[in-house]
Amino acid sequence: MQLLSAGRWITILFMGLIALPALAETAPDATQIIDEMEALYRGESSRAEITMTVQTPNFQREMKMASAAMGTEQSFIRILAPKKDRGISTLKVDSEMWNYFPKINKVIKVPPSMMMGSWMGSDFTNDDLVKETTLTDEYNLSLDTTEDRYTITLIPKQQTVTVWGKIEYVVDRDRMVPLQQNFYDDRDELIRKLVFSEVRQFGNHALPSRLEMIPLNKEGHKTTIVYDELTFNPEDVDPSVFTLRNLKSRF
Repeated sequence: MQLLSAGRWITILFMGLIALPALAETAPDATQIIDEMEALYRGESSRAEITMTVQTPNFQREMKMASAAMGTEQSFIRILAPKKDRGISTLKVDSEMWNYFPKINKVIKVPPSMMMGSWMGSDFTNDDLVKETTLTDEYNLSLDTTEDRYTITLIPKQQTVTVWGKIEYVVDRDRMVPLQQNFYDDRDELIRKLVFSEVRQFGNHALPSRLEMIPLNKEGHKTTIVYDELTFNPEDVDPSVFTLRNLKSRF
């Protein structure tokens, strides 16, 4: 959908496999902004090579991962390094999620109650990695606009199951990329923040390549995700990637 602004149609080719909806310079729609931000790293399909670094006061560890996605319904992540974690994989299809652990050759289904649990000991949750929750379906949105940024406040709907009392989503108006997400508890205390930085060009798409999740209630903890490679609309992503059989495949 395109929005009419100043007597003409404006179309923005933005961060995906297709031309995503344009945003009018006046009276932008908060739902549209959030949906576009959430689709940035996926589009209709994508492949990525990712480095995740988990930092605590006592240790630091790094993991190399490969991922694939088709829209928001199907996601696949496999750890490539270090050797001791190689082959650990995560599959998400619609609202269901499984982890595979090659050392014990076992697939474990993740129950809905564990979606907010830590993924691989990082500061990212299972839901952060596979996006089970669609923000615009589960939250009420309000928009604040300044000269250089949009700030969308998301308040969970009554039926929404979440630990967050409020989320703030800050977006750069000029480049239309996310800057930060702030997560609050039900007492309106800021618990963690996700910071986006280092905008890079991936093919025809410019987007932040570095994401830092910082839990403010855990001093000295931080998890960084860096997109080393990101390809939209790759030819080798097909439905067989997102199966339990592929979850257990050797490579």
